[in-house]
Amino acid sequence: MKTALEIANYFIEKSLESGEELTPMKLNKLVYIAHGWYLGLADKPLIGEAAQAWKYGPVIPSVYHRFKSYGGAQITSLEPASDMVTIPEVKDDELKEFLQRIWDVYGRLSGLQLSSLTHQEGTPWSVTRHRYGDNQDNGGAMIPNDLIKQHYKGKVDARRKAA
Repeated sequence: MKTALEIANYFIEKSLESGEELTPMKLNKLVYIAHGWYLGLADKPLIGEAAQAWKYGPVIPSVYHRFKSYGGAQITSLEPASDMVTIPEVKDDELKEFLQRIWDVYGRLSGLQLSSLTHQEGTPWSVTRHRYGDNQDNGGAMIPNDLIKQHYKGKVDARRKAA
C-alpha cells in the first residue's frame, strides 16, 4: 500500500513532464480513480487512507488539504512528505505501469469531467451520499473500500465481457 501523497506526486510529475493541466480537483479525482481501479483489479487498496463522500464528490482528505492552497490553479511542484526534504515517490515498476495507464486514460480529462464521472448515480460517492446524507462532520462519510471495489470490479468485468 502506498500513501495518497506518493500517488499524488506521481500524477504531479506526469503533469509537469507533459504540460497537462493538473488542478487540486483533478489530482484528487485521479488519486481516487486510481485507488478504485486498483481495488477492482488487484483486489487490495492502493492507498491506506479512506476516501470520503464530500458534498462535491469523493475526496482523499490528505490530498485535498495538502493542495487546497492552489485553489483552481495548476499545481506547480511535488510535495514533500513533511517539512523535511524527502519527496515520496512510487518506485515499483508494476505500479508505475498501472498509474501510467490511469494517466493515459484519465489525465487528459479536466477536473470537472472527472468529477462528473465520479458523481454518476450508482457510484460509490452517490451511494454513500444517499445513505448518509449531507450533514456529515469532518467533510463527509467514509466511502467503504468494499463499495469502491464492487463498483470498479463491475467495470473490470464489463470491459472483459466487451473484449
